[in-house]
Amino acid sequence: MAPNDNLTAVLYGINDLRLEQRSIPVPKDDQVLLQMDVVGICGSDVHYLVHGKIGDFVVKKPMIIGHEAAGTVVKVGKNVKNLKPGDQVAIEPGVPCRRCNFCKTGDYHLCADIFFCATPPDDGNLSRYYVHAADFCYKLPPNMDLEDGALMEPLSVGVHACKRGYVTVGDVVLILGAGPIGLVTLLAAKAMGASKIIITDILDVKLKKAKELGAHHTIKVVPGQSEDEVVEKIQELLGERPNKTFDASGAEFSVRVALKVTRSKGIVVMIGLGKFEQTLPMGSAIVREVDIRGVFRYNNDYPTAIDMVATGKISVKPLITHHFAIEDTLEAFEVAKTQKGDPIKILIHVTPNWKPS
Repeated sequence: MAPNDNLTAVLYGINDLRLEQRSIPVPKDDQVLLQMDVVGICGSDVHYLVHGKIGDFVVKKPMIIGHEAAGTVVKVGKNVKNLKPGDQVAIEPGVPCRRCNFCKTGDYHLCADIFFCATPPDDGNLSRYYVHAADFCYKLPPNMDLEDGALMEPLSVGVHACKRGYVTVGDVVLILGAGPIGLVTLLAAKAMGASKIIITDILDVKLKKAKELGAHHTIKVVPGQSEDEVVEKIQELLGERPNKTFDASGAEFSVRVALKVTRSKGIVVMIGLGKFEQTLPMGSAIVREVDIRGVFRYNNDYPTAIDMVATGKISVKPLITHHFAIEDTLEAFEVAKTQKGDPIKILIHVTPNWKPS
């Protein structure tokens, strides 16, 4: 790698993503300098590109994109003890203040002052070099590579969701939405012992992948189908109601199905973020004491996700469908935007002269 080559993907505004050279950052005392290797494209990255904002998070100035990432340590700050040059790491993109009540009680993902890669105004890490807090970089075991490492970010969302749903041996699980987050929730639920898993989507290709990953049943939701028809189909295939339901779509239709179909005393976990205001059958859930739980990112879940892959309980490689070099970042995002070629997880390889194997 050229000594001053820090090719970086920068989002300037709606549909304005550029590749440019940036200076190589210098790690602070508690940080590490990483030679980046792999960065995945997340749905939120595409949303910022297409819409320029997600809720209150608005792109107001140029922002480096990317937050699903892994790289190799090349330099450590003077206070860093847990890592050394040459270590390959998965990067947890959120770094909290460590001082507020949420941080002190373990819910650091809810910290109001958290830095989070590629969430305005914070820069992400789709670049040749990047600095990050050492304690939010997790050394990968020898049987995991950097592609695995990059996928620990989405997998941690699934792990966190399943922890929020208290998934355990014998659970009957419904997942609404078979996009990347629905699929990692499927993987996590299966690893945590769910006995039956059923997943819905509107696309056959996603349901096919869900079946490959271990879903026991799949349902294609078609235009014009009523909520009650989907509820009936779920119960028919399972032979019972699910006791743990995960909405990974954010679509009001799916959320309504979740609240209607979940077993009394069951749990509905809301992963997908759709419209901030929705019309929902709350009475149906309330009178059956169905718990409704939100999910926001993850906390203390990277070690679990890494352990699940390292011990063979989960393989994330089947999620990867497309590979691009960083020089082809604009093409990679075009595929993510248009869904041409039915992508699930797109990886961008940052090292110079990368070629597909």
